[in-house]
Amino acid sequence: GSSFLYGYNLSVVNAPAAFIKKFYNETWERRYGFSVDESTLTLLWSITVSIFAIGGLVGAIIVTPIVKFFGRKCTLLFNNVFAVTAALLMSLSLLAGSFEMLILGRVIMGVDAGISLSALPMYLSEISPKEIRGSLGQVTAIFICIGVFTGQVLGLPEIFGQESRWPYLFGAIIVPSLIQVVILPFLPESPRYLLLEKHNTSKAERAFQTFLGKEDVSHEVEEVLAESRVQRNTKLVSVLQLLRTRAVRWQVITVVITMACYQLCGLNAIWYYTNNIFSEAGINHKTIPYVTLSTGAVETVAAVFSGLVIERLGRRPLLIGGFGLMVVFFAVLTVSLTLQKTVHWLPYLSIFCILAIIASFCIGPGGIPFVLTGEFFQQSQRPAAFMIAGTVNWLSNFTVGLLFPFIQGGLQTYCFLVFAAICFAGATYLFFVLPETKNKTFHEISQAFAKRNKVSLELQEMNHCSGERKSNAEQESNFTSSVGNGETKKGIV
Repeated sequence: GSSFLYGYNLSVVNAPAAFIKKFYNETWERRYGFSVDESTLTLLWSITVSIFAIGGLVGAIIVTPIVKFFGRKCTLLFNNVFAVTAALLMSLSLLAGSFEMLILGRVIMGVDAGISLSALPMYLSEISPKEIRGSLGQVTAIFICIGVFTGQVLGLPEIFGQESRWPYLFGAIIVPSLIQVVILPFLPESPRYLLLEKHNTSKAERAFQTFLGKEDVSHEVEEVLAESRVQRNTKLVSVLQLLRTRAVRWQVITVVITMACYQLCGLNAIWYYTNNIFSEAGINHKTIPYVTLSTGAVETVAAVFSGLVIERLGRRPLLIGGFGLMVVFFAVLTVSLTLQKTVHWLPYLSIFCILAIIASFCIGPGGIPFVLTGEFFQQSQRPAAFMIAGTVNWLSNFTVGLLFPFIQGGLQTYCFLVFAAICFAGATYLFFVLPETKNKTFHEISQAFAKRNKVSLELQEMNHCSGERKSNAEQESNFTSSVGNGETKKGIV
């Protein structure tokens, strides 16, 4: 459930938006003696919404050394310090009369989300047998959707969606954080991390036994040790080294494009500004919170459905099909919003299109990019790969959150055609480039990209195992050392 807080903080600012803007205006007037102008208020609100992504970017950048030092599980455990700190700042901002506390809390909460959205998929991909790696990887998306839905429920007028209660929406973040603090210590660390990076075979065996529920885990240990033997002299690669490695060039490009489309496809715009969209669609103001609730329910059901079928249908058809359906429904939504004043039932078509877009997203693009990032790369490359993916993810998130109000103001009902074009471009790229990774080992996935990367399978394997570009002297030293151990001789034979 570490991704729960990311989803919750996507939607939690939606319901109390009017109250928070009023709080901004009152604070401004108390300080400076005059009301804030409309453009400044819009800018402040856009910053409040989108600054969450800047914190996420920071979290994505610092996650690599953290997961290397603390491990995957302990990173997720310590990450709750950011969540609790952010919750206290945001929930006390009204009492303190400081909107800066709310904005700072959003930044810190973003750091928590940035770390969890990298460490969690990494953890899940490393503890999963290949037969259920996709389904378990979808847990990230499922809990994002549950978080969004929870934020919408708590934001109802009957609960915390009132002017005097909106700080409780942010204070509620402490509850799931404390649940994680209580439960996570009882979970094992990633056995692949223990074996390949900490070289602790006994702990890795115990972790495998706990996860798999059986005593004999020799096959699983040997499978990981096969990778360990060829990476014995390998250090974790840096981002720059990963970008320079030809053998994973198209994997990196695919992750970058998939993550960019994940954010730029327009779903965050719907999550952030659902109330405004429904208002423009002509929905009664009092009905909007309950109509908005349906979006969270639909995306949760769609994400669960994707988790159930991903190992049968595969990643490729769900991802391409999801983007393709979004193109269709974005186009219909544009027509519906443009002509809604001429036909009385078109606002309801707009609602249907929004729900269909959300369902299409959650079926494929909502969780599979995180699964692919874990599947494309070897152990030594994975932290750097998640750092790249996280950076693209959060920069794109920030861009959408900051610019969408202005895009909507400039293009009016045609704004969603921009997102339709992005979805179409993403689907087209994936159709020609993405191989199916269902039920494949990391080595088999590497082989699928070998031809496109223009390297032989032998060089592909060598590059995966090397993990970093070494000087000729270093290579000769390592070669000599390995020969002395009898390992390289066996490899040459």
